[in-house]
Amino acid sequence: MTEDAAPAQSWKVTLPCTRAEAEALDGDIAAFALMDHPPVLMTSEADEDGGVWRLDAYFEGRPGPAAIRLLKTLVPSAAGTKPQVEALPDEDWVTMSQQGLEPVTAGRFHVRNIESDPLLPGHVNLLIEAGRAFGTGQHETTAGCLSMLDRMRRVGMRFRNVADIGTGTGLLAFAALTLWPRAYAIASDIDPVAVAISADNARANGVALGDRAGQLALVTAAGADHVALTGRAPYDLLIANILAGPLIELAPSLCALVEEGGSVVLAGLLNEQADAVIAAYRRQGMRLAERSDRGHWPTLHLRKRPAIGWKRPRRIDRAARGEAPGFGSI
Repeated sequence: MTEDAAPAQSWKVTLPCTRAEAEALDGDIAAFALMDHPPVLMTSEADEDGGVWRLDAYFEGRPGPAAIRLLKTLVPSAAGTKPQVEALPDEDWVTMSQQGLEPVTAGRFHVRNIESDPLLPGHVNLLIEAGRAFGTGQHETTAGCLSMLDRMRRVGMRFRNVADIGTGTGLLAFAALTLWPRAYAIASDIDPVAVAISADNARANGVALGDRAGQLALVTAAGADHVALTGRAPYDLLIANILAGPLIELAPSLCALVEEGGSVVLAGLLNEQADAVIAAYRRQGMRLAERSDRGHWPTLHLRKRPAIGWKRPRRIDRAARGEAPGFGSI
C-alpha cells in the first residue's frame, strides 16, 4: 500500500450460532489461515436466555461468496440462514464492539472489558478485554462462579491448592488468587491460544506467573490429562466452567484430583442438565453443598466425602520444597 492509498473498508458478517459453536470458535481458525487478511471472529449472546448466540466476523474489505460460505461451515446450526452483511463506518470497530459490553459486578468482583471503563470503588477490579477466549465475565456462568467463590470466602473457607480447568481467559483463577493469595494455583485450557491470552491477562491484572505460592501456573491440557495437573494434586479447590457433556465425561478424572473434604465448583450447564451433572459427581463421592442459579445457568459447589482406608489422599508437603512439584517451566 502506498502512503496515499486509503485503507480497505471493514465489513461485518453476522450469523446465529449455539453456545457450543461459540466456544469451539475460540482462538485462531485454521480455515482462514491462508487468507492475507483473515477475519476476526467474535461471539456473544443474542438473547438473555442463553439459548441463541451470534457470530460476528469482521473482514478487511468486503467478503466474497467463498468467504461467507466458509464462515457458515463454522456454525452448522445457521444452515439455511441468510447472513447479515454490512459495511462498517470508518472507525475502530474492535473498540466499538468492546464498548458495547457493560462491566459485570459479581460478589466483590468488578470485571471491565475495556481499559477506559471506570473502576468501581470497594471492589476487586479486573480487566478482561473481550476477544478470542471464552470467559470475560459477561456470561452468567462466569459471573455465577465469581459470586460462588466470593461467598465461599465470606463464610470462611480457606484453600491452599487451586486448579481452574478450562480457564478461557484466566479470570476465575485470578479471582481465586485474589481471595486466597497464599494458595498454589494452576489454570489449564485445551486451547493454547486461550492459555496465551490468560498469560497476557495475568500480566495486565498484576497476577504473578510461576509455580510458587501466590503465583499462577498455566498449561495447555485436555481435561486433567497433563503431568502438571496430576503432579500438583490433590487440590482442595477445583473449578471447571465448561459444558455439561465434558463435565460429566471428566467427572472421574477431575474428582480423582480433589482431596478428601475438598471443593469443586462447576458451571457451564443449563438448569435441565444440573441433575445429570450432580449425579455424575455423586458417583465419584461428591455431595452437593450449594447451588446458585443465575437465569437458566446454575453454579454448583460440591464437596468430596471422606474416603476410607488406603485410598485417602495425602497432601504433598510443599513447604519443604518451596515450589509445587511436578511442574516445569510455563
